[in-house]
Amino acid sequence: MRIHLINPSDVSFGIGVITPRWLFVLAEATPRAFGDPVIVDETLEVLDPNTIAAGDIVGIGIHTGNALRGYKIGRIARERGARVVFGGIHATLFPEEAQRLGCADAVVKGDGDIAWGQAIRDCVAGTLVPVYDGGRVEPEDLLPARWDLMPQDRYMWASVQTVRGCPKHCSFCSVWKTDGQRPRQRPSDGVIREVTELRRRGFRFIALADDNFYPVTLTDLQMASRRADKAQYETLKAIRDERFELMRRLAAMPDDMIFFTQITMEAAEDPEFLDAMRSARIKGALVGVESVTAEGLKDVHKGFNEAGEHLVDRLRSFKHHGVHVLGSFIFGLPSDGPSTFGATVDVAQRAGVTFAQFVMLTPFPGTNDFAAWEKKMENDPTRIEGTPLTRHWLIPDGMRPKVYTPHPVMSADDIRAGTQGAWDRFYSFKNIWERAHCVESLKSRLAFVLVSKLYRQMYANTGIATDSARVGRAAQWARWIAKPTRRFFSGRPMPDLSVPA
Repeated sequence: MRIHLINPSDVSFGIGVITPRWLFVLAEATPRAFGDPVIVDETLEVLDPNTIAAGDIVGIGIHTGNALRGYKIGRIARERGARVVFGGIHATLFPEEAQRLGCADAVVKGDGDIAWGQAIRDCVAGTLVPVYDGGRVEPEDLLPARWDLMPQDRYMWASVQTVRGCPKHCSFCSVWKTDGQRPRQRPSDGVIREVTELRRRGFRFIALADDNFYPVTLTDLQMASRRADKAQYETLKAIRDERFELMRRLAAMPDDMIFFTQITMEAAEDPEFLDAMRSARIKGALVGVESVTAEGLKDVHKGFNEAGEHLVDRLRSFKHHGVHVLGSFIFGLPSDGPSTFGATVDVAQRAGVTFAQFVMLTPFPGTNDFAAWEKKMENDPTRIEGTPLTRHWLIPDGMRPKVYTPHPVMSADDIRAGTQGAWDRFYSFKNIWERAHCVESLKSRLAFVLVSKLYRQMYANTGIATDSARVGRAAQWARWIAKPTRRFFSGRPMPDLSVPA
């Protein structure tokens, strides 16, 4: 009997940008008595069904975007006589769907750090139950990853999680509902041990794969300090202090290391925090800008962001403190119009955003937007291949609409074309080369150009293209670019590196 852990994907690039951390965390959660699991990441290469045998246990993690491929793998595994266990955010939301379409023998809902091991033991004992509720694991129980099982020379960046959960409540995001609004922050000792292990293996670039690296804002502290009961204030202050302690210890890592994370715009108002990020060499952050207008921010319940020139100033403050921004923007909000696309790119360029992603508004399960849309669509008879639009992830990819919500002034084609145009303009060679001056050496600038083009191929052309041939061409281009690009990120292994105090 062998245990398999599979990350499904319809597109394989040969090289991965960031390690899918959950695969290697669940490898750690696999009881040692059952041997090392076989790990398959389909963003690298497609699964070979012949590796699965009767009696094996196959764990498949799915999010909404890869659920259909995951269900296909589940059926293949069952046909080969294996037991199938699904997990991940989508299986947490739709366990019955995973059982019905993916032939799941069991589904692990919530965190798998503890529940996955129990499911394996029960499977072997013949006592498997249909659903395991992993809940929300406490910080001290969040597991490190089995990086010794990672394939050699296949990823550009490694990933370490430092905190799970986000206190915000953005309407388009499911994190605060599935992972909770209470920040579950790992002690820095475990984080630093993982970072050290990864540098020993030659990784210089590490993504701090957090829901929100800035879980306590200055406003949160000020509001809590006004309460007669200071318990909340002390709790928040302890979380903030631990953030600074972690950054102090990251700063003690080898000085060729660079970190990247995800953060909210409010950090721009906290120069002390941004200075600590710079000292820790956290040189990049994904910032959810979403919209450049006040009306757009109201659409997504993100009033804590700024718009217009105030937005430009906030984004510039990140760069002023040495933190490069990957700005995330959403198109197709009710208040958007034909001029929104150009205006958004203008703001991104004037604000000095180093990278940007432009996505079309999609109602994802687990979000408030999805709940409202699903209710609105209750009496809509529209079907594609027999599937209602409210189950859009089950529609074959080539037939799947790119825009689901009717817009007041734009057609679906208008939104798709405008989004593609924003990618084309922001990632034109001229604009990429101008932004490449944020690094000094010619080698670094060349790496910047390659990464920019790779990012565009992976996340724009494969996501917005309307036909499979174009997706295939984009994936092939990404394969060609990815291999030489990875070399820019790798470092000399440091097997004797000590864990900083």
